[in-house]
Amino acid sequence: MTSRSPSTLERPDAPELAELPPSPPWSALTGGLAAAAVAAQHADEVDRDGRFPVEALAALKSAGLLSAGFPVELGGAGVGIRELSVVARALGGACSSTGMVFAMHQSQALILARHAAGTPIEAHVRRIVAQQLLLASATTEITTSGDIGRSTCHVELTGEHGDRARVQKNAPVISYGEHADVVCITARRGPDAPGTDQVLVVAPRADVEMTPTIPWNVIGFRGTCSPGYLLDATTDASNVMADDYATISAQTVLPTAHILWASVWLGMADAALDKARAEVRKAARRTPGTTPPQALRLTDLVLEHQRFEADVSDAVARYEAYLASGGDEPSVGFTIAMNNLKRVTATAVVTVVTGALEICGINGYREDHPASMGRLLRDAFGPQLMVANDRIRTNTSEMILAYRR
Repeated sequence: MTSRSPSTLERPDAPELAELPPSPPWSALTGGLAAAAVAAQHADEVDRDGRFPVEALAALKSAGLLSAGFPVELGGAGVGIRELSVVARALGGACSSTGMVFAMHQSQALILARHAAGTPIEAHVRRIVAQQLLLASATTEITTSGDIGRSTCHVELTGEHGDRARVQKNAPVISYGEHADVVCITARRGPDAPGTDQVLVVAPRADVEMTPTIPWNVIGFRGTCSPGYLLDATTDASNVMADDYATISAQTVLPTAHILWASVWLGMADAALDKARAEVRKAARRTPGTTPPQALRLTDLVLEHQRFEADVSDAVARYEAYLASGGDEPSVGFTIAMNNLKRVTATAVVTVVTGALEICGINGYREDHPASMGRLLRDAFGPQLMVANDRIRTNTSEMILAYRR
């Protein structure tokens, strides 16, 4: 058997799938490909009806992928960011909404994987792992204009012994909140804490009242089901993470979210490129001995796709190196690179998908054709709005002014 890197992406119908070794991380990849095949079957319906991809989530749970990134000591499989990135890519190519649900869940799971061991929340985390619970995040707030590094709401300790923690939050968007088993909520540490002194409250869904406010009627990523809510959570005080959220964000949230989001978007670009390549091959078969005009555009599109792929691969390697170094505080250069990853890939997916549409022509514009780009095209414009690129650009510019290589 030919040896292959774990980062190699195979399609869900790959004929060599049976040759993959059964042990982790290959088992995670195999399960991810199986879940991607399920997601692909329902992707158009999920998009059309704006419904949650329940079938794909069931497949992810069946494969043990919701807990795959947790260390073995906490009951997980110890799967690393490289393998999670490959699974996210496969899911993104099959169903963009499923891919984003997986990526957003994993970014929260990796918080608990890195920051929970040996703290009061560890018992709660072990239950999350054992039961394959789905994690959602409530990090945005209506009063902070999308600045996830600042909160207006705060944690209030209640109960006779201060053993309960209450948070009330007006969140303009919570992805798949109605379907989550646990909601991870950012808030100020206390009523007198400044807006940037945040903690993360990991509240079981049963401890959270959610009143819908802003409906989710959007053009893309419809299956993420991400309306706004008024949250009123009262949970055990031990469910407040010990590390401050600024540390959690710098070490885990920012790099893992950007890598996994970018991996999903790369999967979307894969799907678009596959459609374009199929159309060019059809054109070539119609005129044997000549090169179709679309082939030249395809050459340029492959170049854009390879750049996209290289950006994601480089980011994965950077994060692996950071983890291997054992460092706690990421360097400014590392943070700039992770910020730039989000900005670059959020626009690269649009470049590849729209380029594929040009190659496919009218077939790509039709909703009733295998080459249809409708869902991919609408989803491709969402990434630039997730933590707006302009906000990231501003934050990065401030770091660059102080950065010395």
